[in-house]
Amino acid sequence: MKNYVIKPGPEGITDKQIYNTLDTALKSGESIKKALILPPDITRINSYAGPITRMLVKILSKAEIDIMPALGTHAPMTDDEIERMYEGIPKDKFVVHKWRKDVIKIGEIPRGFVREVSSNYMDENIDVEVNKRIMDRSYDIIISVGQIVPHEVVGMANYNKNIFAGCGGRSLINASHYMSALYGINRIMGRTDTPVRKIFNYAEEKFLSDIPLLYILTVTTQQKKGVKLECLAAGRGTEIFKEAAQVSAEKNITLLPEPLKKVIVYLNPLEFKSTWLGNKAIYRTRMAIADGGELLIIAPGVRECGEDASNDKLIRKYGYRNSDEIIEIASKNQEIRNNLSVAAHCIHGTVNNRFKVTYAPGYMTKQEIESLNYSYMSLDEALKKYDVNNLKDGFNMVDGEKIFFISNPAVGLWAYEKNFKSGG
Repeated sequence: MKNYVIKPGPEGITDKQIYNTLDTALKSGESIKKALILPPDITRINSYAGPITRMLVKILSKAEIDIMPALGTHAPMTDDEIERMYEGIPKDKFVVHKWRKDVIKIGEIPRGFVREVSSNYMDENIDVEVNKRIMDRSYDIIISVGQIVPHEVVGMANYNKNIFAGCGGRSLINASHYMSALYGINRIMGRTDTPVRKIFNYAEEKFLSDIPLLYILTVTTQQKKGVKLECLAAGRGTEIFKEAAQVSAEKNITLLPEPLKKVIVYLNPLEFKSTWLGNKAIYRTRMAIADGGELLIIAPGVRECGEDASNDKLIRKYGYRNSDEIIEIASKNQEIRNNLSVAAHCIHGTVNNRFKVTYAPGYMTKQEIESLNYSYMSLDEALKKYDVNNLKDGFNMVDGEKIFFISNPAVGLWAYEKNFKSGG
């Protein structure tokens, strides 16, 4: 399979360039009678996956097409979300990935390899499960569409993460998330070569090498006029992923000369409805914030903890407590041991009292937030004090207070340069 990588010219990357690249990679859809497209859900609305998926549907107009958003453990997309992100594509083409029910085991990652790549943090075999459609030989091609951006579990999101986490089952989701938590989020965020990436690469090489997979990878930035596509890659193999990931590192990581004392993050209510997603505000800023500093998360859409009902219940039960406490609980408590992605999420979401995390949610009470070990501010108070419509990304002065504002944490990573280089 030939690889294609496009980067912006003077006029950026045009839709015509994108279409022509996809059309060439797919040979105009010739000989493709049935296709499975795996795009992201609404949490990656800035990925440019919407226009790309519409182009794919047009190119493959003569084929039978199924579209299965790579949800992972997220809630299924609503009809409104599908229309907003994938406008014009018939709803009956969309199917839901059910990570607890619709997966099959395709192999096992041996404990020796797991132990080696995790630096001895994990020592167990890991079952590899994927949605059964991925192994359905009636598909002539499976097209994975997604955005490369710094990520707390795998380092740089997408590529085969879209398969093994986005369309995977509980075993590998649990193990990969917990491996990242034990290894250390600060050692993983924004890195291409991580323990979790190595187990995903192993699983693809050993168990999916004969599956007709085409990856379409994007790198985007948020501009005043909207989303800008900084790179489009189409093909397969770790080299194409690494080339696109290098663009993401250049465009999506902001290294700061000094740590920040006060950070304000705004969560768009259409994208962020849970702390499971909203805690990107913590993951993407934790290496930037000074000891004793504060992170205020203005979250008008947040109404729950987990995207999944069982996960929500566990997060509420255990909260975002000290990471050592969560690790101790996971070693002894079968309930949390059976749901290690929740343990990982709780570890990722704690800052071990290094700085203060304050949530200003739209639909959760003071009691709910404080029970999670975060501080609370009412949404009205937060919006009155910090008018997000009049703040610019970066440094602002608000009533004599110097703050750093981030309008969307999903599009990048912010870190004090010394912390990022040391993984501290």
